[in-house]
Amino acid sequence: MSKPFIMSVDAMGGDNAPDIVINGLEYYLKTQGAEHDVRFLIHGDEQAISNLLDKAPLTKARSDVLHTDKEISMDAKPSHAVRRGKDSSMWNAVEAVKEGKAAVALSAGNTGALMGISLVQLRTMIGVQRPAIAAIWPQPEGMCVMLDMGANVDCNASHLTEFAVMGEAYYRALYHKDKPSIGLLNVGTEELKGNATINMAHERLQNSKLGLNYRGYVEGNDISFGDVDVIVTDGFTGNIALKTAEGTAKLVGHYLKASVQESLWSKFTSMLNYVGFKRLKKRLDPRRANGGVFLGLNGVVIKSHGGTDAIGFANAVSIGVELAEFDFLNEVEGALNALHDEDEDIGFVA
Repeated sequence: MSKPFIMSVDAMGGDNAPDIVINGLEYYLKTQGAEHDVRFLIHGDEQAISNLLDKAPLTKARSDVLHTDKEISMDAKPSHAVRRGKDSSMWNAVEAVKEGKAAVALSAGNTGALMGISLVQLRTMIGVQRPAIAAIWPQPEGMCVMLDMGANVDCNASHLTEFAVMGEAYYRALYHKDKPSIGLLNVGTEELKGNATINMAHERLQNSKLGLNYRGYVEGNDISFGDVDVIVTDGFTGNIALKTAEGTAKLVGHYLKASVQESLWSKFTSMLNYVGFKRLKKRLDPRRANGGVFLGLNGVVIKSHGGTDAIGFANAVSIGVELAEFDFLNEVEGALNALHDEDEDIGFVA
């Protein structure tokens, strides 16, 4: 990067904070830090953080700690967090982005609270009706992006088309692909399938002149085993799909572990297939997909899974760095402006 990039970090958010946060920053710097000139503004209990930084020399050299003894609990209601969360580590992490002191905010804390605080402080981009949470998802050949993952339970066709445009810009930022493909999640790929909202969004995207690489409807099995780069759906469906996939991955891992330990023979044969099992474990590792981005805000906010470890948190850090390098906000704003201009020209009303 041409100049230092500053990331604002909520050190007190997450199931195992602040340990996992500092360990995650250190892991990122050990594995990827030489490639990027990144510094951290760390918000939280200064004494606890300083003790951890003494064991994390790379992070200590690139960090400034901003003390607060206030934090948002993982079970706090979003409305309560917004009303009473001022000066908490989460609030201050987002506020640093609002004030231009950092390019990205990162937290592993309460998702609803983080979205509420981010909305209050950063507001949505002009013309954006609803922000969305975008997550990355493993496929046989790389990753796809899926949104919304839970921010919006009910969506109209206009929301879905905005999600498509924002998700496409996000994929380009993260994976540097010029024309990522877009699919609309449905109960079938036939034209007559789906409800009125999905049909309307499909028609809008299909007839757009924006140059989007829209492929039409995709089904649930295409999420993990398809070839579409960006999958668009409402937050209700997206969140259920995400939790189902996480549970399935855990079940597969449980079955696999039980199978290889079933007998002395299975243990012996598993040793012979050690390389293959190691490769499989890596492919199923949910830490590779950790880090959801709030799209549609006047600032970049990343939500790490609250129960992740250092490797997972480091992955969320790397997503923030990629977005900063891509000048992501300007890309999203330009794409949304083009969409809204086209909506006005054709008189599109969801």
